[in-house]
Amino acid sequence: MTEKFENIEPNFNFTGKTALITGAAQGVGAAIAKLIHKGGGRVAITDIDEAGAVNLAETLDPTNTSTIGIKLDVREKDDFLAASNQVVKKWGKVDIVVNNAGYAKRTPVNDISADEFDSIVAINMRSVFFSCQHFAEHMKKNGYGRIINITSLAGQNGGTVASAHYSASKAGAIMLSKYFARYLAGTGVTVNAIAPGPISTAKQRLSSEQISAVENQVPVGRFMETSEIATTAALLASEQGGFFMGATLDMNGGLYLR
Repeated sequence: MTEKFENIEPNFNFTGKTALITGAAQGVGAAIAKLIHKGGGRVAITDIDEAGAVNLAETLDPTNTSTIGIKLDVREKDDFLAASNQVVKKWGKVDIVVNNAGYAKRTPVNDISADEFDSIVAINMRSVFFSCQHFAEHMKKNGYGRIINITSLAGQNGGTVASAHYSASKAGAIMLSKYFARYLAGTGVTVNAIAPGPISTAKQRLSSEQISAVENQVPVGRFMETSEIATTAALLASEQGGFFMGATLDMNGGLYLR
């Protein structure tokens, strides 16, 4: 039986808070940016696609008073530093960071080269380290912060259709979330992860037969909507999320139970 989904927008208050979100020009990242902005937050929309980031920022706020679009290649540590400096110069601080940028490539395990393995790890795991490494110190000084890492079900169960390097990189991002949560415990800064299963945005890359196959595998009978993961990220990013620490919130419709 397929569960029917009704999108009821939650009401979070992010007034006075500044968020930086990676991979936010579209998809899940854009949904998170929109929800935080709707709650009164200032939002730095970062993406390797600078034009896309700037476009969304201007769509949310044509005056760019409460938004900014920034080019950020998560493979480059200097890009995190530059983006952070831009946001601090504009708004004084960064309160919330959502490490959402990621990349999946479904290469058969015996065909994965060393360069391809390193490339996937750089985007999905090393980027999380760079971000947490920098913003941990910034937030510690301010005595407040929320870091949310978007990982994957593949990082928990090894993946059903995901590749070896993707699964490994997402598992590493989950462990980094735990490490930095322990490192920052008691400072007013929390670090948590979200591990989504099949998301509706993936449908555009699948055939109707593949979509049906996934829906038949998921106990609730459907893909997750981007608004659902955005709501979960907003909870972790909010002041009400302060007792989550080092958690990985499972959002897989019952595909993986633990």
